[in-house]
Amino acid sequence: MASSILNLFKSCRPFTPIRFSSLPKSQFRSQSLFKPEKETQARRCFTTLSSLTDGGDSIPEGKELWLHNTMSRKKELFKPKVDGKVGMYVCGVTAYDLSHIGHARVYVTFDVLLRYLKHLGYEVSYVRNFTDVDDKIIARANELGEDPISLSRRFCEEFNRDMEQLQCLDPSVQPRVSDHIPQIIDLIKQILDNGYAYKVDGDIYFSVDELPTYGKLSGRKLEDNRAGERVAVDTRKKHPADFALWKAAKEGEPFWESPWGRGRPGWHIECSAMSAAYLGYSFDIHGGGMDLVFPHHENEIAQSCAACDSSNISYWIHNGFVTVDSEKMSKSLGNFFTIRQVIDLYHPLALRLFLMGTHYRSPINYSDFLLESASERIFYIYQTLDDCESVLGEKDLAFDNDSVPSDTLTIINTFRSEFIASMSDDLLTPVTLAAMSEPLKTINDLIHTRKGKKQARREESLKALETTIRDVLTILGIMPTSYSEVLVQLKEKALKRAGLEEEDVLQRVQERTDARKNKEYERSDAIRKDLASVGIALMDSPEGTTWRPAIPLALQEPVTTP
Repeated sequence: MASSILNLFKSCRPFTPIRFSSLPKSQFRSQSLFKPEKETQARRCFTTLSSLTDGGDSIPEGKELWLHNTMSRKKELFKPKVDGKVGMYVCGVTAYDLSHIGHARVYVTFDVLLRYLKHLGYEVSYVRNFTDVDDKIIARANELGEDPISLSRRFCEEFNRDMEQLQCLDPSVQPRVSDHIPQIIDLIKQILDNGYAYKVDGDIYFSVDELPTYGKLSGRKLEDNRAGERVAVDTRKKHPADFALWKAAKEGEPFWESPWGRGRPGWHIECSAMSAAYLGYSFDIHGGGMDLVFPHHENEIAQSCAACDSSNISYWIHNGFVTVDSEKMSKSLGNFFTIRQVIDLYHPLALRLFLMGTHYRSPINYSDFLLESASERIFYIYQTLDDCESVLGEKDLAFDNDSVPSDTLTIINTFRSEFIASMSDDLLTPVTLAAMSEPLKTINDLIHTRKGKKQARREESLKALETTIRDVLTILGIMPTSYSEVLVQLKEKALKRAGLEEEDVLQRVQERTDARKNKEYERSDAIRKDLASVGIALMDSPEGTTWRPAIPLALQEPVTTP
C-alpha cells in the first residue's frame, strides 16, 4: 500500500525527504488548467490521498494513537502514510526577539508528540523552520541598526538555547527562509502558471477566488475574511483576502533576484516550499499554535494545492494559547514573558511541567501560583526518586515479574496502562502526570514507613517502581541527568524567588531550633511562617530540620472580597 501512495504523488514531491532539494517544474502538475477544472482539481487536493489511507492497514497492537485533527474537527486514529515512518512539519518562530512562553508551549507540545511517536516505534522526520525574512524582522533590524539576516540568525541561536533548556529534542532539520529562496521562487512560478496568482507592480498575490476550497481548515467563509492580517491593506488586490506570495523590494530591505524583479517572499509561501522540499507535498502531521489556523495554515494549504493537486497533509494539529488575564500572550500585545525571564526564577523543567499540566489544546492561564505548583510538584518527584536511589545505592538489581511483589506489580501495571491510555488519547499529559501519584506514594511508603521498610523484596519493588517512572519521565521529556543535581538547582531557584541565600535560611533554622529548646514556641512558629511566606518550607525529623521549596503562603491563601 505504501508504494502505491508514493507512486501516486511522486510527481509532486521532492525525491528525498529530509534533504535540501530543488523543485523542478517536472515535479508539479500540468500547467494547462481551465477555470471549470479548478474546483475538481482543488477538491482532489483534499481527498486523493485520504481516500487511500482510510480503512487501510490496521494499526499494530500497542501503537494506537488518536489525535485531534483541526481539519475534521474531531479525534482521528493516527495512520501514517508510510508504515513505521512519520513526516511532521511544525511552523517555527519569526526570529527577531527572545521567545516567550507561548512559543515554549508550542514546541514543548510537539516535542511531547515527537517523543511519544518515537516511543511507539516510529521513525520521525521532524522539520521545524525559522522565519528569517519578515516585516517584523526588518523593522527590528532598522531599529537596532543591524542587518536583518544577521539579527535573525542571532535570535535563532537564542531560540535553540531556550529549547535545549526545556529539553526539547532537536528537529531532523531546521530550514531558514533565506536559504530556500530558489525553492520559493519555483513554487510561486508554478502557482502563477496554474492561474492561481497575479502580478501587481512587481508583487505577486494569491487569488483566493480561484480556489473553491479556500477556508476548509478554518471554517471561515470567504466573505467573512478580514484584510490586514499581519500586513497592511493593499487596494491593488482583487479580493481583500488575497495574500502576497512575493513582495517587490523596498529601500533598505533585503532582496533577491526573481523573474518579477528584486524582492522577497511573503510570509505564507515559505512553509509550503520548505515542507515540500523536505517532506514532499503529502505527509502526516502539520502543527503549530492555534493562532496559525487562519490565515497562515489556511494559506499554506491554498498555495500547496494550487501547485500540486495531490498535496495532502493527513493531520493538522494546533495547541491552545498561553493567556494572561484571559488574553492571548503575544509580543504584539506586549503582555508576554520571555522564556529567559521565566527560567531565571523557575527551573526549566518546572516550566515544562507547568506547560504539560494542561491538555495541549486547552488554554493555560499564566500565573505565579501555577508555576510555583509545578515547581513544588517536580521537586517532590525528583526528591522521591533521589531518596529511592539513595536506598538502593550502587546495587545493580535485576528484577522481573517473579521477583517483584504482586501488589507492587499491580501498581506498576496500572500506571503503565493509564500512561498508554492517556497519551494515546490525544496526548492527555495531565492524566499521565496524575497517574504518577500512586507509584510515587508507594516509593515513599517503602522508604519512610515502618511497614514499608519491613516489606519483603522491598529493594526489588523500589527498583521496579523507579525504573517505570524513569521511563515515563524520559518520554515526557522531564527526566534530568541527575536527581540530586536538579534538586540543588530547584532549591537555588526557590532561594532566588525568596530573595534569600541558603546561609540566611540555615541561620533562621538555627534560631528556630534555639527557640524551641527555650520553649519559645510563638517565636519558633513565627520563623516557620516567615519562611513559608516566601516559599521555604521547614521539615522536622529525628535527624534535624531541613528545608524544601514550597508554594508561598500568600499564593495559597484564598482571596476574600469585602
